[in-house]
Amino acid sequence: MSPRFVPRLLAVLIPALFPAAQAQDSRLPTVEVTATALPELAQSRLAEQTLEAAIAATRDTARLLTESPGFSVMAGGAISGLPAFHGLADERLRLTVDGMDLYAACPNHMNTPLSYTEPAQIREIRVYTGIAPVSAGGDSLGPVVQVETFGPEFATPGKRLAKGRVTAQYGTNANAFGVQALAALASDRVSLSYTGSVNQADNYTAGGDFKTYDFTGRIGHTLPRDEVGSTAYKVRNHQLALGFSSSEHLLEGKVSYQDIPYQLYPNQRMDMLGNTSTKLNLHYAGGFAWGKLDARVYHEEVDHYMDFGADKRYWYGSASGGSTALDGTPCSPIGTTCAAGMPMYTASKTDGAKVQADVALTQKDLLRIGAELIRYRLDDWWPPSGGEMWPGTFWNIRDGKRNRTALFGEWEARLAPQWLTLAGLRYERVTTNAGEAVGYNPAGMGNQGRDANLFNARDHKRSFDNWDMTLLAKYTPSATQDIEFGFAHKERAPGLYELYPWSTWQMAALMNNFVGDGNGYVGNLDLKKEKANTLSATFDWHAQDRAWEFKATPFYTRVTDYIDAVQWNATTNAPQTPLLTNRFTVLKYMNQNARLYGLDLSGKLPLNKTGLGEFGLRGMLSYTNGRNTDTGDRLYNIMPLHAKLTFTQRFGQWNNALELQVVRRKDQVSSMRNEIRTPGYSLVNVRASYAWKQARLDFGIENLFDRFYYLPTGGAYVGQGTTMTNPPLPNYPQWGTPVPGMGRNFYAGISFDF
Repeated sequence: MSPRFVPRLLAVLIPALFPAAQAQDSRLPTVEVTATALPELAQSRLAEQTLEAAIAATRDTARLLTESPGFSVMAGGAISGLPAFHGLADERLRLTVDGMDLYAACPNHMNTPLSYTEPAQIREIRVYTGIAPVSAGGDSLGPVVQVETFGPEFATPGKRLAKGRVTAQYGTNANAFGVQALAALASDRVSLSYTGSVNQADNYTAGGDFKTYDFTGRIGHTLPRDEVGSTAYKVRNHQLALGFSSSEHLLEGKVSYQDIPYQLYPNQRMDMLGNTSTKLNLHYAGGFAWGKLDARVYHEEVDHYMDFGADKRYWYGSASGGSTALDGTPCSPIGTTCAAGMPMYTASKTDGAKVQADVALTQKDLLRIGAELIRYRLDDWWPPSGGEMWPGTFWNIRDGKRNRTALFGEWEARLAPQWLTLAGLRYERVTTNAGEAVGYNPAGMGNQGRDANLFNARDHKRSFDNWDMTLLAKYTPSATQDIEFGFAHKERAPGLYELYPWSTWQMAALMNNFVGDGNGYVGNLDLKKEKANTLSATFDWHAQDRAWEFKATPFYTRVTDYIDAVQWNATTNAPQTPLLTNRFTVLKYMNQNARLYGLDLSGKLPLNKTGLGEFGLRGMLSYTNGRNTDTGDRLYNIMPLHAKLTFTQRFGQWNNALELQVVRRKDQVSSMRNEIRTPGYSLVNVRASYAWKQARLDFGIENLFDRFYYLPTGGAYVGQGTTMTNPPLPNYPQWGTPVPGMGRNFYAGISFDF
């Protein structure tokens, strides 16, 4: 870049941002620039007030979705939960951030798309539940979640805008601390803004002891028996946005950078000890006489590093080649049988583009047409570290490729005053490929040579033709009733980490696990695409002003060629018989069939208005039943019946809430994966906020009575000790310990606007 470029750029921006004739005003309204219309059907937004209160209590964007019925979180790292909806999670959902359709670049899916977004950066979350319109995304089976961060804001014509916000939070459990900042300068034509944050926390503690040991495998380092190992994290986010507005047109660009020095995982045998992500996102939206046009191009690069964190053993083996010592003594002198950690690297690049046109056919008919292109590249390699991990580099996935090309069309029509309909069709071509497999040592343990040769003897290129179809209708018989119902056929091609991990060696398989159950997984080149048919309806009764409302949403989904897993015998390279029970094991991905059904209920009700303010109730309840119809086994990690009831009070600038969460015991588990049962529990949370003109204070107590409980979808606890032994050595957590939830936590957050 020329050194003269910056002053020239400033010479253009400063007059545009600061017209000399106008006075400063940080409280001016922003200009809403026309963008592509969103389908009115199947869409919901998280309420701003609910979102603000939830943001003060968590740094995990995925947990914000639990304010919407049907959502739960598959726990991972403290800021990298995997959202699940009606038993469908991870890549079965379509998660976008500022229109970018991204993938996790890690064999444990530690860097999920939502983990790149700090909750305080979020401007809006849109959720298409149940039956998602084809224009919202493809290559998925469940809903679409669209997260929008703060972007360009513009002043009214002839004015200028200068504003900012500083926010800080603190939580007593885990000593969690975070600071966020937002600053924006704008005229009516040009906008420049920055958002940044730093967040960190130590391990959290449960509501009581859940271990009988304090061993970590490192000399002098032990953990209290109520401390949940490998739950600490530190993360830094930065985003710069520049926007240009002209009448009905908007051009914006965002540059984002995230750096995670460490994020530890209680349900994975490795930890994230370095993750950087750089994103460039360019977006255009404009209005024309014929309708609206929306176009976007983006690029992301990820560098990811895993090894053993502070609570997991670092040195394995001994100079003499004897059995592993339990005291964690380093190998000395270091010999060929010593393993100094287990470095694992992943690098990925994603390039995407999407264009969509909304054509107003008539005053009652709208046609959406568009195209989408995504190119994903992935390398996953593990350098040698001694012992059997020697002398070469283990290539888990080499030159991985996943390309998606899509075309879609959608017709939204108001056939009659009481009827709104939506019909859409989407075609998507998905192609994948990967290079040759290479092990640490072809003659080493774990059949590395055999498995690599079998994998390399086959063609690795795969192609899938996905067809999605949605039919939705909304009937409004009166001002207080709505019925929305429909059918969706959706298809998803298997991901790179389902197709290409090739080694049946227990150690290598344990590294390929993105569900947190402690097991190891092997890919399968013969996987077919998943095909889901869903029927869903929402019955909505409400007051005309929405002061009270009640919604009921039953659903039924049948999935053909559902990607499940079967226990695998590495010695015979065939399915395991009989099944291993009550222990960790190795599984291979297989297509089978599945069905899911359930019910979501939600509502709110004003109770009374007195001298102490306005009182009300909010509540929701969700139930999902999932079963593998080929084997009769239950599907893995289905959230049991759960409910939330919130008693609210609004008094002047105060907004207060007393929240009760109730979760039924989890006894319907996957036998194939030896999923761990969890008891039921109930939690009480207290939340309060007070808003001034330019400041807001949030505070509360989570788990008020310090109840001990296990997370039903938290997976297996492997957060400390000799995590690479299976079965584990003595003094290490044996199979059967779920990840506990957090004990009592006092939290507070304060923000200042200027």
